Amino acid sequence: MNESPLQLGIDEIDLSDLEFWTLPPTVREKAFATLRSQRPIPFFKEPEITGTAIEVPSGPGYFVLTRHADVVEASRHPELYCSGRGATNIPDMPDQMLEFFGSMINMDDPRHARLRRIVSAAFTPKTIKAIEANIHKVAAEVVDNLADSKECDFVTEVAAKLPLTIICDMMGVPKEDREKVFTRSNVILSMGDPEYVPEGTDPILAFLQAGQDLASVMESLSSQRLGNPTDDLTSALVNANVDGESLSHDELASFFILLVVAGNETTRNAISHGLLALSEHPQQSAAWAADPASISTTAVDEIVRWASPVIFMRRTVTRDTVLSGQVLKEGSKVLLLYASANRDEEVFADPFNFDIRRNPNPHVGFGGPGPHFCLGAHLARKEIAVMFEELLGRMKDIEVTGEPSFLRSSFINGIKHLPCRFTPA
Repeated sequence: MNESPLQLGIDEIDLSDLEFWTLPPTVREKAFATLRSQRPIPFFKEPEITGTAIEVPSGPGYFVLTRHADVVEASRHPELYCSGRGATNIPDMPDQMLEFFGSMINMDDPRHARLRRIVSAAFTPKTIKAIEANIHKVAAEVVDNLADSKECDFVTEVAAKLPLTIICDMMGVPKEDREKVFTRSNVILSMGDPEYVPEGTDPILAFLQAGQDLASVMESLSSQRLGNPTDDLTSALVNANVDGESLSHDELASFFILLVVAGNETTRNAISHGLLALSEHPQQSAAWAADPASISTTAVDEIVRWASPVIFMRRTVTRDTVLSGQVLKEGSKVLLLYASANRDEEVFADPFNFDIRRNPNPHVGFGGPGPHFCLGAHLARKEIAVMFEELLGRMKDIEVTGEPSFLRSSFINGIKHLPCRFTPA
């Protein structure tokens, strides 16, 4: 796949080909539209993973749910479409690796419910109020730091700084460890992108080392909080006890990895895609700047729909079933393709139009309905809203000035770099 055609034919679409994911977003979106209309639950072969520390043989292949209704149906029935065999990746990986890097995302009930219940108990109303106050403070500081500039890389100077700072403040991560959190989370979600995993480096080993580095940050932090608790979330998690149950050492480390990777990367990419969309639709940007109180709620959800920061999640069929006429055997791998579901013409009026007033907007950008709906959705929405209210209130003319540099990934719809300019605040 060496060219960038305007539109791929149905038999030219191969979601297992990494080159597909380097095509322009508009080409990929047309491909998803073609699948929705002609082959809504396609089957693809799995590629082999070779030349790495852990070689994964080619698996049996996987089905892809491209329509919104099918994604929602699978999400609502975790007993039929389970997460415990690998929600974040297509190949079957060792159980320990799945839980270490995916935490509750790669679990099913009752273990999933237990872990989510304990973690949720740490987010008290007082904690949430303090986090929200800090979002306003940090967003203002991010814009303040651009006061002497006229242009910047929006991803590294704005979009990445807010969620990273919020999560590290929330967990009590010391300032000297924050660059490590940033770089290691990039590696974990890089899918071997050469900017984050240099050529010649084993991507699996880099992935494992990045996870171990993040776990070591939490190990040091949690050991300190056991004897000297503070008002941060780490202290609350270390000491959380629900019906006599608390987090184990390994559960705490894996949850921290999930939080800093999912909470940092996905919000960063939503904000980055948000600026790109607003620059391409200046009337929408002006409308939001003129009436943030009325528009922010719908604007944030439209950004998440438009960006679909997490492209898919995997499920595994637990018993023979039929979905929209497609027979799915027990053990079949199924991808919930959020990026396609969020453009489904049957659900969204004019889905390829970016409309910050869109309402209703039943997107699945935070996952579909069910037990795996994103635990941090409220926090992510707040961060996106506050960041753009701050930017559009103080830098109304901010705009993208060059082509975005996209992450080479089939899992995360990431933007690595995005040049922009503005009148200094």
